[in-house]
Amino acid sequence: MTRNRSGSARAVTWIAAVALSLVLTFGPLGDTAWAERGFGTALVLCSALLLALATRRVAFALAAPAIIFGTLLVAGTLKFRYLTTPLLAPDLAYFLNRDLYEVATRYPGIMVALIGGAILIPGLLVLTWVLDRPRLFANVAYRRRIGIQVVGTLACLFAMFLVNSPEGPFAPVFAKGMWARMNDRSYIADFFTSFYQTEIVVPPLYRDALPKIAWTQAPAQNPPACSSPHCGLHTSSTPTQEYPDIVAILEESTFDPKMLAICTIPECNARMFQADGRTRAHGLLTVHVWGGGTWTSEFALLTGLDHNSFGEAGLYAPYNLAPRVVSTLPRVLHQAGYRVIAIYPMSGDFINARNAYKDYGFDKFYDGQAYGLSWDSTDADLVKVFDRIYAQEKSRIGSRPLFVMMLTLHQHGPHMTPLKELPAPYNKPLFPGHFKPKDLDHWLNLNLNNYLDRLSESDTAISHIEHTLLDSGHRALLFHFGDHQPSFSGAIRELKKIVPASVPDANFITYYMLKTNYRPTREYHYPVLDLSFAGGLILDIAGVKKDKFFQANALLRARCHGAYLDCPDTPLLDAYRNDIFHRLDDVSE
Repeated sequence: MTRNRSGSARAVTWIAAVALSLVLTFGPLGDTAWAERGFGTALVLCSALLLALATRRVAFALAAPAIIFGTLLVAGTLKFRYLTTPLLAPDLAYFLNRDLYEVATRYPGIMVALIGGAILIPGLLVLTWVLDRPRLFANVAYRRRIGIQVVGTLACLFAMFLVNSPEGPFAPVFAKGMWARMNDRSYIADFFTSFYQTEIVVPPLYRDALPKIAWTQAPAQNPPACSSPHCGLHTSSTPTQEYPDIVAILEESTFDPKMLAICTIPECNARMFQADGRTRAHGLLTVHVWGGGTWTSEFALLTGLDHNSFGEAGLYAPYNLAPRVVSTLPRVLHQAGYRVIAIYPMSGDFINARNAYKDYGFDKFYDGQAYGLSWDSTDADLVKVFDRIYAQEKSRIGSRPLFVMMLTLHQHGPHMTPLKELPAPYNKPLFPGHFKPKDLDHWLNLNLNNYLDRLSESDTAISHIEHTLLDSGHRALLFHFGDHQPSFSGAIRELKKIVPASVPDANFITYYMLKTNYRPTREYHYPVLDLSFAGGLILDIAGVKKDKFFQANALLRARCHGAYLDCPDTPLLDAYRNDIFHRLDDVSE
């Protein structure tokens, strides 16, 4: 009996050792950066040594880290595959709820992993414990053995504390930033280091701010949309409504390719970026993420805030900031009599979208899956859904103004469809010989051709919506913008971009375009406009009365010439932040 149990223990030990080796190989040792390799490996080995000293069970000490860290590795891989972000510590607070169940029902791979994990993880841990036995230091006297265990355990705890400390030997891993983690595949390192970046930090009271500066507009600074009785439609037979319909379109991963120094060919010219007689404001737009993070651009437009103001945890704005923001664009429009709706191109479960949009103040959230939209949907598919919902809403509300927030999806990466599968002229390299080495030349041609092909589809879709809205016979405003640049797996940073010298980082620049079918009291021009000001700009051109927050937002827009957190007048910016966070309390505690 004892011999059989010893044999089972040895077999389990070998199996556990192999499992732990596989976790190390495909986990920390598979990371590209040496710092992440060292951090993850040290964490896994320290955990195994700690358990060995504390329990004296060698098999269990090897199996438990293999099971736990292996689970994190699998969970991070699955989440990145299905939801484009790895498993991070904030997910434990924001994602382990009913939404996770709803997502899992739509993705069988996640559901299988959840059910399997719920059964296998505790089962394997219990089985290993039962089959193993305390045999480490078995030949050491009892008191000495206890001393070794206590000292060794404390030493391991201290080592783990050092490894997992932002000021410890792996400080560079902690300094990487939450956004880098969101785009990274160092699943184990990213999960543990993200624990230190889960707390929302409201900006403090700045003592060096300009004193006694006014952040409330005079009535003359908040004018009506236009002075003409018919607001520029020039037809007395046209029925008018008090405010214009507003359609805001977030164009996924979109920027004007003419911003690229090499993009001088005809395929780089798209009508959606060109001003005409209906254009009231347009140009370069500062956004707050690149390569991904669409939900932060939604947050900036709808709240007039930059998620970076709240520390690393601000990246989870749809979970932790949306319920706390007091003033939002949808709420101001709703107060003015608008029906406020959102058309989402995918499941409302994604990044807590349905709940966040409710917190932002929307009256209705249209889930794209209910209308047959998915990751594979084109802009043409989305336009059909828009036409259907827009006509339905207008027939329902009559002369009441309508605000529509809509997101596109097709331009989302990866941009890797083989050239031969693209239509002409995108089926051949458009920029041959422009990039070195040769591999980069092929890669950027592949990505740029895909991008320009999809951009032509977006251009057609925008033209259709512009016609539907601005030729409708009633006042209307169309605003569309790029939420961030595409990543091209990071290669987009290799491309020279033409931007004003005042731009701190050209990778955070996209575009915006605002058009109306009426003549507003004024037009607006900025060298570069921060996305946090776009909501207030829409209110100004629509002629909707702004609340105290958006009045302050508009004043900073004018005083900093469209810049926000990069405003060169730091005392002025600090005064603004004091006003919105400590006088208006725009973000509740």
